[in-house]
Amino acid sequence: MIVGAGPTGLTAAALLGRYGVECLVLERWESVYPQPRAVHLDDEVHRILGRLGLAGRFAAISWPCHGLRLLDPDLRVLAEFRRAPDGGRHGHPQASMFDQPELEQLLRAGLGPGILRGGTEVTGISQDEAGARVEVTDRATGARETIHADYVLGCDGANSLTRTAIGAATADLKFDQRWLVVDVATPADLGEWEGVHQVCDPRRAATYMRIGKTRYRWEFRLLPGETGAGFDDMGRLHPLIAPWTKDVPAGDLEIVRVAEYTFRARVADRWRDRRVFLLGDAAHLTPPFIGQGMGAGLRDALNLAWKLAGVLDGTLPERTLDTYETERKPHARAMIRRAMLIGKAMTEGGRVGDLIRRVVAPRLSGRAFASETPALHRSDLVVRPRLRRNAAGRLCPNALFDDGRRFDDVVDGRFAVVTATVPAEPERAAIRDRGAVLVTTRCSAELRRWLRSGAAVVRPDGTVLCAGTSLSRLCRFLPRP
Repeated sequence: MIVGAGPTGLTAAALLGRYGVECLVLERWESVYPQPRAVHLDDEVHRILGRLGLAGRFAAISWPCHGLRLLDPDLRVLAEFRRAPDGGRHGHPQASMFDQPELEQLLRAGLGPGILRGGTEVTGISQDEAGARVEVTDRATGARETIHADYVLGCDGANSLTRTAIGAATADLKFDQRWLVVDVATPADLGEWEGVHQVCDPRRAATYMRIGKTRYRWEFRLLPGETGAGFDDMGRLHPLIAPWTKDVPAGDLEIVRVAEYTFRARVADRWRDRRVFLLGDAAHLTPPFIGQGMGAGLRDALNLAWKLAGVLDGTLPERTLDTYETERKPHARAMIRRAMLIGKAMTEGGRVGDLIRRVVAPRLSGRAFASETPALHRSDLVVRPRLRRNAAGRLCPNALFDDGRRFDDVVDGRFAVVTATVPAEPERAAIRDRGAVLVTTRCSAELRRWLRSGAAVVRPDGTVLCAGTSLSRLCRFLPRP
């Protein structure tokens, strides 16, 4: 059972469906919410859409982004973090801009009949050793019923009823700012650098980005006493966006949406209670400055879906589900910290703000804000040495094979053993017996560069479980079917 049909819930349902797990998605609204919200995802998250067969269709509705610039109040560049718009190590643009309603329509279209049930209000969740019970009310008729499920995934947003039902609280990471969010459509090309512009100004911090052929977004920090309603017509809004629109007539600028948001940084203290899990905004809230809020929810869905499928079909022990929070919570917190750093660089006043803007920001390494995100923490499914780093916990690249396929196409959501040498027949048989795919680096120049020697066991979500030189030892970490 999945509560909530936003991007996280829809992705979780689609991934579970690919593993043959029956699920029902409950959503209080009948159709997709029409207003734009999230607008960015990186190549790691684009790769998740590729697993659902949606990469090409998403590319058709998205706009490659060239990276991130930090600007001073006069729009001069303080620091620049570039992203490859023509495809990185995962085969997709390292940053893409999009319209969330269009993405949700893609995700909904990929679900089978009867999986999504709109107009349904979830009013209560309880559980015992036999399973979970979800109390629902039909919003049209008022009819009530109880639905039984093996597990419940709470993808129901920042005001999550699921989180309340399991008694989880959220830790406030001390970031709380009111911002104006503006979406504008125009046939005019504004001629700006094709990336995200973050204006670092403690008086009026701002963000500009192009999100489509004719669509642009601005975000401005609201001053005390200001509200979003004060900028709901072009006459009052135009002075804010004029540094980018320049000589484009105001009549050629159509307001799509003006909204006030409070940007927050929070993490739930626990993400699981027995058969109930929290995903997406129900588990964490990320300020939008590095565009990782929605992507974090899709990462949650990918991390949990294959584990849940393995537990349900008996190939993985039930304790495997504990690794979900162990792995995802520190990763989400790390991405929130990155977003908060950019937010402070944009808005902090006084000597601290000047230090961040003039000294710290320009010296941040490109890696700090590259599209590659941090390695997952150690768990039963991330076997990392304690005294040195290796590939464990990081994503295996979605490498291009010599025959034109990519790694994810070949592996198809299964465990894989990637090796620089051809193993002997007993080892090949052991890999087959455990239901894993054998991949030798001789089939891909990209894999050869990534894994110069030794071997690695790659999980169904593309994360490296373990790596080393002894193939026979590594294969012991493969689950038995």
